Amino acid sequence: MAEPRLLIVTGMSGAGKTQAIQSLEDLGYFCVDNLPPALIPKFAELVAQSNGKIDKSALVVDIRGGTFFHQLTEVLKDFSQQGYKYEILFLEASDETLVRRYKESRRRHPLDNHGEVLAVIREERELLQEIRGRANKIIDTSNVSNNQLKEQIITQYGGDKEDRNRLLITVISFGYKYGIPLDSDLVLDVRFLPNPHYIPELRCLTGNDEPVQRHVMSHDVTNQFMEKLTDFVNFLIPHYENEGKATLMIAIGCTGGMHRSVTLANKLGEILLQKGYRVNVRHRDIMRV
Repeated sequence: MAEPRLLIVTGMSGAGKTQAIQSLEDLGYFCVDNLPPALIPKFAELVAQSNGKIDKSALVVDIRGGTFFHQLTEVLKDFSQQGYKYEILFLEASDETLVRRYKESRRRHPLDNHGEVLAVIREERELLQEIRGRANKIIDTSNVSNNQLKEQIITQYGGDKEDRNRLLITVISFGYKYGIPLDSDLVLDVRFLPNPHYIPELRCLTGNDEPVQRHVMSHDVTNQFMEKLTDFVNFLIPHYENEGKATLMIAIGCTGGMHRSVTLANKLGEILLQKGYRVNVRHRDIMRV
């Protein structure tokens, strides 16, 4: 079993740590934000006890930890002596860039108690010099967009190049009576299709059962819809990929989320898998009564 990969993300406030951790999450990293340095060894123990379920993780440790942050250097020294391996990613930007970002976001710097943004930025930079010197990778985001930073993170910390650049598509079935999935990108209403619920021998089955699948797909309108849906999704996906989108959720809904939506979610998932996409199929409401 390969040794788990542990990445410590730190650096200047406003330099892009939030975007970096989101990109790492998209790469499958288990991420923890604002972890006190003293808890790093305990976290590593928990990862080791996961029996490979957590094979890569990222911890954001920065000045927000207040007095705890000053423990970081000593904690990492002890951590190394115990035989643990880790990498440090340090994000920074110029004073001018950070001042501009704080003005645009209207957020307060973690060290700012008097409204003197430039002064606290310089103070923070001085406090971070030692940990910066220990970094395996330093990224200056002064002239880097969010998408460009994401590309750098993927290049540096992704796995297989072919796999890490592929969009992850989730096809989810749901019942309208329980609400639309809030994180959906595309929502498709298939309540216009004939409903197996009204056929006694199919009512207690689901779209995972062959009799329901046969019934739903036996109608011309279903097959016409699937053809048009497939063309539509095949048109959209390359454009999403070009925009750097990491995940796409396609939600397919019927009344109860048991028959029509489940059948079509399975069908669409199969079609996308055959085309070589990374696909997860989920049935949110299939067990509801």
